[in-house]
Amino acid sequence: MDKIHIGIDVSKATLDVAISNQKEIKSFSNDEKGINQVINYLKKEKPVLIVMESTGGLEKLLAASLAEYSLPVVVVNPRQVRDFAKAKGRLAKTDNIDARILAEFACDIHPEIRPLTDAQTEEIKAILVRRQQLIAMITMEKNRLYTANRIVVLSIEENLKWLKQQLDNLDKDIEAKIKSSPIWKEKDDLLKSVPGVGQVLSMTLLGTLPELGNLTRKQVAALAGVAPFNRDSGKYRGKRTTKGGRARVRPPLYMATLAATRFNPVIKEYYAHLIDMGKIKKVALTACMRKLLVILNAILREHRPWSYAS
Repeated sequence: MDKIHIGIDVSKATLDVAISNQKEIKSFSNDEKGINQVINYLKKEKPVLIVMESTGGLEKLLAASLAEYSLPVVVVNPRQVRDFAKAKGRLAKTDNIDARILAEFACDIHPEIRPLTDAQTEEIKAILVRRQQLIAMITMEKNRLYTANRIVVLSIEENLKWLKQQLDNLDKDIEAKIKSSPIWKEKDDLLKSVPGVGQVLSMTLLGTLPELGNLTRKQVAALAGVAPFNRDSGKYRGKRTTKGGRARVRPPLYMATLAATRFNPVIKEYYAHLIDMGKIKKVALTACMRKLLVILNAILREHRPWSYAS
């Protein structure tokens, strides 16, 4: 009997469900009633994999509900699916076509099922998103301050003061949530035992990379978007580039790596070695980001704090 793979296209109003061995695509409302109908429908099919795209949060309730009933669901990056569709020559885009492509993606690519993050992780992730928004607003207000007419300077300064206070409050909220959980507190202490790693990187990894400690070195590098991809063809050897992954991890990882090249003996030594080999600073720093992340992954996996000797 053929294994059943499911693709679900999620929109604000509807859930379009495609099954790998069926031509018909069923549509349900994206609400509590519709989600219950989808669950009952899919339980009868006994799929080996259900795939849906990340759609800015619209998929979360459905994904959590499917997981609650032990249905094998995975939420994938939309860009991966678009690249897959292009490779198959599918350029048209409708809800039904998208659902069918997702079912084919599930069947051909077999993306790995990862445990859905718990409620506390989701809360921290939401706070981290808001934190980035505040930082962006602070940067914009600072830029305006340089060219502002003196009549609006006071208004900008007051707004900056308020934004910075909001940012400080968010950081305190995250710190309190981490300390309230013994498991999270242990992970936070382990991560911050590494020279160069501070509160911002630790809380970002806990909130947006909860798989850390359960991955191979290649998997963690790819998931964070710091794994090099080859661009070779025949005798041509192109530049290695990094792309994809969870973009929110990279800015704090970059800043922590900068600090680590000065204060972490392993990263400092590795960075100097790469520079001596003739690597440009950007390439060397990216390699150090990858090495630091691999170290952090190993530390959480082994439940041992940083030790230069080890």
